[in-house]
Amino acid sequence: MPYRLFCLLMAAVGIQAQQTPSINDLNAECLGNVIRLSVAPLFEEVDTVFNDTQIINLTPGLATQCGFSFKFDPMGNAMFFASLQNCFSQNMDDKMFSLVMQFRLPGNHMTEDPVYRVGKTCSYTPWTSREILCDRNYMEVSVRRTLPDIQTIPKQPTGGPKARSGNFRRGVEAVASGYKMTAVVFSPSKNVMNVDEVQRKGYAIANTPTRLVLRSPHNAEETYLQNVAGVPMRVLSTSTFFEQKWLVTRVDATAVCPTPEAVAFTPEVITWYMPKHIDPLFSSDAFTMLEVYMGIDAKRLDTEEMAARNYSVLVTEAHIIVEIPVGAVGGYFKSHIQDDQYFVTYTIEPMLELLWIEEVAHENTSYKVLFPITTPPMARPPQVRNYTPLDTVPEQAVFVLELGTFNLDVELLNITFPTMVLTVAECNARGFNVQEQRSPDNTLKTFRMEVPFSDPVVFKERRAEQGVTTFTLQLIYGLVIFPEYAPFSHSAVVDAVLLDIVPPSVTGNCDQENFHITVDYRNQEPFFVVLVGKRLLNHEFAKQYLTEGDTDFTITLPFSSPDAVFESVHSSSVRSRLDVALLNPYNNMTIKYFSLACSFLKTLTECFSNGTMTALAVKVDSVPGLNPGQLTLSDPACGPTYSDDRFAYFHFTVNSCGTTRKFINNVMLYENEISLPDELEVKLNATTSSEEEYQLKVSCSYVANITRTLAFLTRPRDNEPFAETGTGRLMVRMRLAQDASYNTFHQEEDYPVVRYLRQPLHFEVELTTSSDPKVALVLDHCWATLNEDRDSRPRWNLIINGCENPEDPYRVVFHPVEADARVRFPPHVKRFEAYMFSFAGDAFEPSGQVFVHCDVVICDASSPTGGPCSGQCVNQDNLKRGRSCF
Repeated sequence: MPYRLFCLLMAAVGIQAQQTPSINDLNAECLGNVIRLSVAPLFEEVDTVFNDTQIINLTPGLATQCGFSFKFDPMGNAMFFASLQNCFSQNMDDKMFSLVMQFRLPGNHMTEDPVYRVGKTCSYTPWTSREILCDRNYMEVSVRRTLPDIQTIPKQPTGGPKARSGNFRRGVEAVASGYKMTAVVFSPSKNVMNVDEVQRKGYAIANTPTRLVLRSPHNAEETYLQNVAGVPMRVLSTSTFFEQKWLVTRVDATAVCPTPEAVAFTPEVITWYMPKHIDPLFSSDAFTMLEVYMGIDAKRLDTEEMAARNYSVLVTEAHIIVEIPVGAVGGYFKSHIQDDQYFVTYTIEPMLELLWIEEVAHENTSYKVLFPITTPPMARPPQVRNYTPLDTVPEQAVFVLELGTFNLDVELLNITFPTMVLTVAECNARGFNVQEQRSPDNTLKTFRMEVPFSDPVVFKERRAEQGVTTFTLQLIYGLVIFPEYAPFSHSAVVDAVLLDIVPPSVTGNCDQENFHITVDYRNQEPFFVVLVGKRLLNHEFAKQYLTEGDTDFTITLPFSSPDAVFESVHSSSVRSRLDVALLNPYNNMTIKYFSLACSFLKTLTECFSNGTMTALAVKVDSVPGLNPGQLTLSDPACGPTYSDDRFAYFHFTVNSCGTTRKFINNVMLYENEISLPDELEVKLNATTSSEEEYQLKVSCSYVANITRTLAFLTRPRDNEPFAETGTGRLMVRMRLAQDASYNTFHQEEDYPVVRYLRQPLHFEVELTTSSDPKVALVLDHCWATLNEDRDSRPRWNLIINGCENPEDPYRVVFHPVEADARVRFPPHVKRFEAYMFSFAGDAFEPSGQVFVHCDVVICDASSPTGGPCSGQCVNQDNLKRGRSCF
């Protein structure tokens, strides 16, 4: 058994489970003549129950004898495989097979162990003449038995515990009137054994309703090796005798299974050779191979799945050759230690299913092999990769080491330094930041660690004559392989040589408008990044604000820049602060921090002689949660005229917004206050845990009695002003009226509007946003298309240069517009009538829809300039038709 003790619980499906819960950690599948059960690493013990009363420990020997096998991956996940004809399944006429397994979780001393059951019923028909199953620990052959009237009586296998008395093995005897199984003869030794002796030797023999089943361990005494097409094969050959009063009948059964020597390895590929003609199973060379399937863990794969995994199966004249890449999906890697060296193996369990028919005997054979393959150990010496950045100052430098790569079953326990041994938790508490990192496909791992140069475990040696310092880190990684708890270690010595770098200096000053920050990095190349406020100094930022010198650079930044913060604000000045930090680019540690605060003269309040005031409020650092757009004057209804995330601008008259007035001698003083409304002030304090309030007093003073002198000159104007042609934003809309009264119009949801051919359409085009009576709207061009694209073809012109299309047999009719309750400015509106038509011609099918488009011109009605502004083209015929139609 592997590293755990597992017992198996089996019972007939008719046994009622004790209301045990269903869990997703158990998954049973029918895979041909095999039942596969997948078990997550949750269960520690599995028992077997027979007839709902007997508990049986499934030892490795009993599992082999009864047709069970199991395997575990490095994470503890288990797979159980059971032959349909195992000792404990309920056989219903060799057509239905039911199996129940029970799993027990480890409990405690106070309660019973929790138990889970899973049952599976599988159908398997029809059987071939001979069925051979090769599993990892046994070989099984089942042949069709043609003896008449053989009835079975169950009998237990010998050599087991006494608890197994009763119905444990399918019958090997018959009633007195039928046949009786008397002896088994093994070839080529010719050893003869009775049934009980066969059982005691570890073989299994069973008589089902239609078949004889024989099972043997691979290395049983009566098995032998035979070279078949250059491939060593393990053979079991038997003859079973059945006797009646005057008759003896023999049933031959032979099983042949491959040995591990059938596999060849390279570092990249596993190659498994299976003879195509398995000589001990054939009576002649004449046969036909009907089916060849490959699978993994007893489950067939289709051609798409095989191609995705890069598996291949090649059928030659002598062999069936299976090739599997090392590391392919379906297998797993396992770690091993030999002489404190790290090795890995790769394990996978391919399956081959063959079906052939012999042309002479006309009997078919189903042959299935579950063949676990493990590669020889492959050396994978771990490597320590040093990612330590060297362009930094020693106080900020950090060893960045990565150890790998390993399989997932390897864990890091501790690290030994020259002066101490630290666990992983202790390393992290010390600031070494030990992390496990997985590969993208989650199959490999590495261990990453960061050790500051300043830590005492790092040895330092300064070489003044060379101007460098050497930093050395000696360490031994202590690792372990699970679940075997196999320990091993890996030693490493890493060095880093750094130039003796003088840390940079930062100075600054202010003028009336700007901050000036100078960074002097002496005789070294800049080995840091600059953080200005909360923004990194990138290329675009530097291009706008940075000036470079030989060994320094200067950042000139306006005091109102978003990168600065306002500390306080007064009526005639603002105190602004700029923070600058030099950072290590590899770990973001601060090399140098500098802050400069200055007061800048700034007029925040302006007073105008017409009795209006303007005030500018700024967001200050002491109230970080402030939204300037929520600020108001003393009257909460008076908010800012403009605001963003840093400023709020107010414009108001001195007799509004709660402004107070008082007289001081000959001066009138108007005062107001900018603040948050009370309810917002409460919310701000609740969210920021701060008692800071925002209040800014603004004031204007006027001399009560003062005389101002104003001088001006006049001169006659040379000409009358006129409007020039230009561009601007005006809104024009075109609507379809429901009739010639133009009182009601179709809404957007009415479209498309249905009209018969030659039925009139009444259009109105209106300038909607202008109240200027001196402008007029003129229809320049109107046309129809088959779709919404105004530039599409074909098109039919309705109005050309303000006039109807002379080629149109049904020309448009312009209708006059009079002022009424709806139309305030008749020159802003144009109305015309067109007749419904459809496009038709040699190149186009008649269309069910038309779309009408218009270009308009806005003109000065008082001074027409010619062209389209000379007026809408209206002839006498149209006027008559318009009046008669209207």
